[in-house]
Amino acid sequence: MPGPQFGRRATLLGGLSALATPAPFGRALAQRGWPAGRPIEIVVPFAPGGGMDVMARSIAPFLAAKLPGARVVVSNRAGAGGQLGTEAVANAAPDGFVLGACATPTVLSQPIERPVRWRPAELTYLAQVVEDPCGLFVRADSPLRGLPDLLAAARARPGDLAYGTAGIGGDDHIATLLLEEAAGLRLSHVPFNGTSQLLVPLLGGQLEVGAFNISEALPLLRDGAIRGLALASATRDPSAPGIPTYREGGADVVFSAGRGILGPPGLPDAIRTALEEAFAASFADPAWAEAAARAGLPLKPLVGTAYREAALGGEAALRALWSRRPWKE
Repeated sequence: MPGPQFGRRATLLGGLSALATPAPFGRALAQRGWPAGRPIEIVVPFAPGGGMDVMARSIAPFLAAKLPGARVVVSNRAGAGGQLGTEAVANAAPDGFVLGACATPTVLSQPIERPVRWRPAELTYLAQVVEDPCGLFVRADSPLRGLPDLLAAARARPGDLAYGTAGIGGDDHIATLLLEEAAGLRLSHVPFNGTSQLLVPLLGGQLEVGAFNISEALPLLRDGAIRGLALASATRDPSAPGIPTYREGGADVVFSAGRGILGPPGLPDAIRTALEEAFAASFADPAWAEAAARAGLPLKPLVGTAYREAALGGEAALRALWSRRPWKE
């Protein structure tokens, strides 16, 4: 039976075609230059070093270059699995100077499980940058050699085998809940404030399994410090072709993180359009493709309406999962 569908993203063509005829207000703002004296701040709601942080710091200089006169800085406001940083963006003045790094499904899942100070449909979705498959990883010397080993160990130790994620309700947590549901078992979840925080106990042997994304795993995979058990991708990822998919391991689960940039509710059309055009121009820049490849970013760019539809498209499936398996811990 096919796994749950959580709104696969639209194509780049769909996202960029909406910008084929720039709005005059956005063009005028870009031509006369971004207001001087204050940088654009991109708030990353997790600790430095994780996939969200790398994405934001990689795209920031390209965004600045496409907005004459603009400066772009990245700041980290970790806490509550990304909630604190997202709330800071959602409640910022809608003037274009405070933007946020966004991860789906987290921006949708947290309002389902807890009181937060944002409504997903009211946020201004500017551009998705990457779509990053979820995966399970272990230290290189782990006795677990693949997903079948993990599932067998989990059945032998119900509710005891521990895995770490970047936070409750994040993409890796949701992906593992879907794995538990598909395989009919339970694992023990250990949440951290960002992927970088769980790597220390994983590499130190205090944590059996880490659930994070392929872009975050690549440097450690190349160094031989960790091994991939499985990826929740539809096919094997070209950056790590030796890692089987969940389906190959016996679990029909496909799930990934969409990471992009959003703004607070009510962003004026002139500012929103100028930012969307700057992202579209950045994505079309050959230098961006080269920089993204060096950073190991699995690109899936979407701009404006295409990003909004992709980001919000999985909410019904998340609510259905919550009704079957509430993930608040």
